[in-house]
Amino acid sequence: MKGIDERIPKSDTVLSKSDFVSDQMVKWCPGCGNHAILNAVTQVFPKIGYRKENYVVVSGIGCSSRFPYYVNTYGFHGIHGRAAAIASGMKIANPALSVWVNTGDGDSMAIGGNHFIHAIRRNVDMTVILFNNRIYGLTKGQFSPTTPIGSVTKTSPYGTLEAPFTPGELVLGAHGTFFARVADVNPKNMANVLEEAALHRGTAVVEVLQNCIIFADKTHGQVTAKENRDDNMLLLESGQPMLFGKDKTKGIRLNGLCPEVVEIGKNGITVNDILVHNPAEEASTLQLMIAKMAPPLFPVAIGVIRSVAAPTFDRLTEEQIAAQKNNSPVRCMDDLLNSGDVIEIQ
Repeated sequence: MKGIDERIPKSDTVLSKSDFVSDQMVKWCPGCGNHAILNAVTQVFPKIGYRKENYVVVSGIGCSSRFPYYVNTYGFHGIHGRAAAIASGMKIANPALSVWVNTGDGDSMAIGGNHFIHAIRRNVDMTVILFNNRIYGLTKGQFSPTTPIGSVTKTSPYGTLEAPFTPGELVLGAHGTFFARVADVNPKNMANVLEEAALHRGTAVVEVLQNCIIFADKTHGQVTAKENRDDNMLLLESGQPMLFGKDKTKGIRLNGLCPEVVEIGKNGITVNDILVHNPAEEASTLQLMIAKMAPPLFPVAIGVIRSVAAPTFDRLTEEQIAAQKNNSPVRCMDDLLNSGDVIEIQ
């Protein structure tokens, strides 16, 4: 299920990006990928068309979590790792809110990991933007759950020993109904994907390959750098073959149960041999393969990887409460006080 949420009031006036730009000084480093994310969000909000006062931005702790100050909407700056829990409560308590979570790879996948996976499992109707710069930036460069193994950081001077999370694999493993990946160097694609995420009914997670220019500069350079992106970035389109490369002559096909990179025109390969992307496929097996692809063997998939319809926790909660109210013999306080066993004293 996707589209405008009828529980959220539409704006009576036409809104623009300027309506959502905060008067607060943006205190991110010059060149930080967060600026591109902020720009995309302030473009998307007026396109969705809800009333300004019905947007709420929730965050935890980290550079990403300064976001509520920089958007002219309601906001809640929470504590470390708890943004998903706070946002879940907001949506359940007030379904007339368009709830947006801004979180980093450390905030959501380390201390906040439990809240993150269970919000996804419950399918609460909210949009989660995961800023993945593979480092703890605010606290000055410690390795995070997505830092590549072997990386030298402030807390791993001889190289990290931990295998990193792949956010998409984690989301799909938690039965996520929507997962997308975008890059901060492609703001147009980011805005389009965020709009699609906002129209998804359920927990929509958008991972942003975001650059931290100070503590993890060019961490995604193998994929996002101009000289690399043609061969290492696969832009997904629903219903279209998975082609990439400068001339779109490379593609992904299945060889048995495994994906492989092939080249059109070699060994009899034609475009008909290339996998066609279907984010709406209920079975997540192929989508999981796509989410896990990475150099040097594969390009990184960019775009909407999974988008399927499923009941949302907030709507199910509303329906359950309404059903119990309708079937309950208790209609007022007197009914409650006189329910159960009553003892009369003569």
